[in-house]
Amino acid sequence: MRRAEKTDAEEIFGLAREFALSFRPERAAFEAAFPALIDNRDARLLVATVGGDVRGYLLGFVHLTLFANGHVAWVEEAMTQHGFRRRGLGRALLEEFEVWARSRNAGYIGLATRRAPEFYQALQYESSATFYRKVLNPVEPRP
Repeated sequence: MRRAEKTDAEEIFGLAREFALSFRPERAAFEAAFPALIDNRDARLLVATVGGDVRGYLLGFVHLTLFANGHVAWVEEAMTQHGFRRRGLGRALLEEFEVWARSRNAGYIGLATRRAPEFYQALQYESSATFYRKVLNPVEPRP
């Protein structure tokens, strides 16, 4: 388990394409976001490797809130490659993220998913809320 590096971009892009169900990651957008996420002090991009190859990743953030009296952490993306599930990679990614979130004084970690409820419950995550979203169409830039 380690922080992602710029040299991991190709493998992470492949995993992101496998992860996404509602959106299709586009290369240009990925290439703009990837280095910014690595350099963002409030973001943590972790990778799980097997034999030197990236087989999973987790992208999460810490941000301030008013209701929780400070910081909270949010897992935005967590993905383990299909043939490498049930090997402890997802657990290791989440545990490493928890260490980082605690170091940033986050009061809790949240995430939204419909997948693998048994996995998250085994790691002591509990169902907390219903997740709503609204997809926004791209807006034309203002002059």
